[in-house]
Amino acid sequence: NACCCTGSRHGSKRSVLQTAARCFTKNTQSHQHLRYNPLRDSWVLVSAHRMKRPWAGQVEKPPEEHIPRYDPRNPLCPGNTRANGEVNPSYDSTFVFENDFPALQSDAPDPGPDQHPLFQSKAARGVCKVMCFHPWSDVTLPLMKKEEVVKVIDKWAELLDELGATYPWVQIFENKGAMMGCSNPHPHCQVWASNFLPNEPALSDRCQRAYYEKHGEPLLVQYAKQEAEKKERVVVENSDWLVVVPYWATWPYQTLLLPQRHVLRINELTAGERESLAAIMKQLLTKYDNLFEISFPYSMGWHGAPTGLHLKEDNSHWQLHAHYYPPLLRSATVKKFMVGYEMLAQEQRDLTPEQAAQKLRSLPEDHYKTRESHEKEEKKK
Repeated sequence: NACCCTGSRHGSKRSVLQTAARCFTKNTQSHQHLRYNPLRDSWVLVSAHRMKRPWAGQVEKPPEEHIPRYDPRNPLCPGNTRANGEVNPSYDSTFVFENDFPALQSDAPDPGPDQHPLFQSKAARGVCKVMCFHPWSDVTLPLMKKEEVVKVIDKWAELLDELGATYPWVQIFENKGAMMGCSNPHPHCQVWASNFLPNEPALSDRCQRAYYEKHGEPLLVQYAKQEAEKKERVVVENSDWLVVVPYWATWPYQTLLLPQRHVLRINELTAGERESLAAIMKQLLTKYDNLFEISFPYSMGWHGAPTGLHLKEDNSHWQLHAHYYPPLLRSATVKKFMVGYEMLAQEQRDLTPEQAAQKLRSLPEDHYKTRESHEKEEKKK
């Protein structure tokens, strides 16, 4: 298709540029193009027209909606016995314990010396913890009270203080839903601290540092300003936080949660910022659940400046942020597959970030389960 501004010979330079910008936006919503991810120094192929194709692929089972509040067989519930024989306390808020099957242990031995540059190995040590958000299995983060979510954030900050004093990286992450490999429906997350900087944060560190050295401002601080001004990809925002579908998003409804000020780590947030963070997390996760009216699956995690020995370094290039990676594409039962071209060439998406942001932004902020409860009460009357 010919560009709508091709061959224009009239009007001011400003109007021609504005027309060209509108034309580019229109084309990017319907034609394939590449977008740059500055956090990973990589490119994403956007192919919006592929959403028109019929789907005859795998259809997932929708998530279980009727989870019991308490299950005597669930090892994460208060008062229950876990696999290692330990009994959980009758907790009424957050609850943290050492993972019974940790991927990292603090006393792992050193591997033997490398025999060849193609067969290198290093010592990997650390600590893995599990953190339950709430004593009830049927209450996920969007259904919790704001003050309960604040307690989750406070505990995240406390764990970063504790583990970050020793370990250079503390990864806080949540896998929600069986579709994302979560083996237990009880609302919880994990915290892994390691004696090494993992691949993703190491790459992000390099990219943020390079941008800071070139432009004199943290990459994500500048990015948040740009997105707050453009509004095209903003999902929700308040005075302290901004949630966008990033310009370079790979997953269909991927979002990026950013502070409105420059802050390096989650334990540096003020009490007010923690309250507003709890509020915006509830807003975002409610919209996620409302999208297909299910308990929305995702993997999320916090990235902030490295800790341990890095605490003594200048990490001004860093900006605290959280990534949300949901797999669903067309419905509650059709997800995005990262296979074939994505595994062998580069990342690709079928829905533009602007379209995804608009869809999320337009969703109501009262949870569909709350609406259903109100409707049932009204019918009783």
